[in-house]
Amino acid sequence: GSQVVIEEFMAGEEASFFVFTDGQHILPLASAQDHKRVYDNDEGPNTGGMGAYSPAPVVTDAVATEVIETIVKPTIAGMIAEGCPYSGILYVGLMIADGKPRVVEYNARFGDPEAQPLLMRMKSDIVPVLQACARGELGQASLEWHDMAAVCVVMASGGYPGSFEKGLEISGLEAAEGIGDLMVFHAGTALKDGKIVNNGGRVLGVTGLGTTVAAAIDKAYAGVRVIGWPGVHYRNDIGKKALGR
Repeated sequence: GSQVVIEEFMAGEEASFFVFTDGQHILPLASAQDHKRVYDNDEGPNTGGMGAYSPAPVVTDAVATEVIETIVKPTIAGMIAEGCPYSGILYVGLMIADGKPRVVEYNARFGDPEAQPLLMRMKSDIVPVLQACARGELGQASLEWHDMAAVCVVMASGGYPGSFEKGLEISGLEAAEGIGDLMVFHAGTALKDGKIVNNGGRVLGVTGLGTTVAAAIDKAYAGVRVIGWPGVHYRNDIGKKALGR
């Protein structure tokens, strides 16, 4: 017969919280916030992520402490108790309302596009930290961060997350390389006849670093403006939730 599934709607503001773990110790990363909807003002269908920024003001020091003490540590302890300790990167997707975090999802990976701004802000070499996770030595590791903000704007193929055309030549990548404090992360790209073309829905993650979120937004969109291909789509409001906070 027919079934009806009733689910609770979780209101609030989403954020992403990441920790490294060796199965016992944890090492938190900086906060980040993703933009899931395909269009400006969080409209349209969900995507894999149209952009992200770090740090995320919604993750206050108090929220971060609560996440670590009431979510992350019990999760790590629970996996130990079940005989399957986990080492690596743990991604906790959060919904935050009135300063209270709730878990939406867990992932055993970095977030995309959250990883891009996080790695731009990370001053430490990530390799020794990953080795410490694998060796069970994370208790001796630490992370240093640039006291700056980073913003990643995803440039997507026209039509994404629906159907889209592939094989379109991407222009402006060399011009973007000349912009300081900017990095273009490739995702859905391919090399065809010596030219870089789009080969997926989310094509590039144009990521800028700045002294403030506003400065990082300007830097990222400076890169976006010089890159293009027919039908390219991107949001124009990545990071704006953080302004004025």
